[in-house]
Amino acid sequence: MADRRAMVESQLKSRDITDPTVLAAMGRVPRHRFVPDDFESDAYDDHPVPIGFGQTISQPYVVAFMTQAIEPRPGMKVLEIGTGSGYQAAILAEVVGPKGAVFSIEIVGDLTKRAADTLRAMAYDNVHVRAGDGYEGWPDEAPFDAILITAAPPAVPTPLLRQLTIGGVLVAPIGEIEQNLVRYRRLEKGYERESMLPVRFVPMTGKAQGGGRP
Repeated sequence: MADRRAMVESQLKSRDITDPTVLAAMGRVPRHRFVPDDFESDAYDDHPVPIGFGQTISQPYVVAFMTQAIEPRPGMKVLEIGTGSGYQAAILAEVVGPKGAVFSIEIVGDLTKRAADTLRAMAYDNVHVRAGDGYEGWPDEAPFDAILITAAPPAVPTPLLRQLTIGGVLVAPIGEIEQNLVRYRRLEKGYERESMLPVRFVPMTGKAQGGGRP
């Protein structure tokens, strides 16, 4: 079984993960705490791991890539759609620091509770988790400096784009069976779109299945 140090050296530094804050976070967070016991030996390998309910925890490289793509800095306010195991939320909590905040929404109730319990046990007090359909975002806490969608919608939900600050970024896997990781940046007028990486994620369920384009 690989460990955290080997994961960072062989899967991240050897590729295009260069942000020192992201590398440090990936080295600090114990990924094995976020996978089922039956898959603990796979926790630091570079592939997705099942977490139940048809969901997965993304491979470490993709987690690091998406985190780096939001251009993290201390004090950011970040929204995550698709809490899953809570691992990505923990990484985000590390990069935004104690003065930042992470808000995460999960549509599967059992996963919401499991992730919230794990994050609480690990003292991630700057992470706020709730159950629900992430399509509409978290209006009461908007705007956000960054938004991560960790399941694939056919198109970016328009309400999420509207919850970005000016200059803020949204990173999401867009598409059906196979997707492209896309970064949207909110401008004074409109949005800038950049295609970044071919990926494969589980579909975003709920209202997102109805589509919706900016």
